[in-house]
Amino acid sequence: MTVHDTAETWLTHLAVERGLSANTLSSYRRDVLRYVDWLDSAGITDIDVVSVADIEAYVLDLRRGVDGRTALGASSAARALIVVRGLHRFALGEGLVVIDVAAEVAPPATGRHLPDTLSIEEVSLLIDACPADDAATAADLRDRALIEVLYGTGARISEAVGLSVDDVSEAPEVLRLTGKGSKQRLVPYGSMASDAVARYLVRGRPLLAKGKSHALFLNMRGGALSRQSAWAALKRAVERSGLDKEVSPHTLRHSFATHLLEGGANIRVVQELLGHSSVTTTQIYTHVTAENLRQVWHSAHPRA
Repeated sequence: MTVHDTAETWLTHLAVERGLSANTLSSYRRDVLRYVDWLDSAGITDIDVVSVADIEAYVLDLRRGVDGRTALGASSAARALIVVRGLHRFALGEGLVVIDVAAEVAPPATGRHLPDTLSIEEVSLLIDACPADDAATAADLRDRALIEVLYGTGARISEAVGLSVDDVSEAPEVLRLTGKGSKQRLVPYGSMASDAVARYLVRGRPLLAKGKSHALFLNMRGGALSRQSAWAALKRAVERSGLDKEVSPHTLRHSFATHLLEGGANIRVVQELLGHSSVTTTQIYTHVTAENLRQVWHSAHPRA
């Protein structure tokens, strides 16, 4: 069976049997077709003749960025290899090959990346860049509430735009977030974020609502705010604030976790708040705080 036909059959299996989301399927299709194209350019069209050396050469080319392609970092190349492994594991299960050659290929080593964060003062500048006075527009109030929620809860952008009005709990200063795998968690979000949400619900959202959506954050047409529009709202706030750095929704999530740990929060608590299934994922933030301590020590200790 050709590699291309195997890839199409696998993608259909993922959609029908596994029920993967459209976004995940799109990512898988992009990565697997890039692999198929690479094999084709190497003169390899049948899945059962692909070797360990072929896959290792493919990963190496991803890292080098051949044929005018942008070179991928170690983590991106490792994610691409996961797709290749999935394809070959499927081929083995379907009896199309007698050995899973991809299982023997080690992913490229990834260095530990310390996530970008904002200082507490920078977060305040960002939030205050969104007006909340009597002259504030409905969009201003929405954007301020959105940024307060992102920083106040550490929510992923998809979790924030996925909030409904019903998720604003009757309990004071608590939101119900729906994370990966449709897992729900209750997260406190503080008086300032709570006030911003309440202000938006009273003065902003009614001006945006057209009776079409129960989403908490609405766009100008009354529908649910998209992830792209949420990014644009954050970008506007960054420009208004005068911050000279790249800020993404994930930057606010990173800042949320870092500031909690720096303030003495237990890592297990931070894990629960972030919705991480494993504390290992959360441990990256302990490296951030350790790096801050190291920098302070070097600048202050007489024998540094």
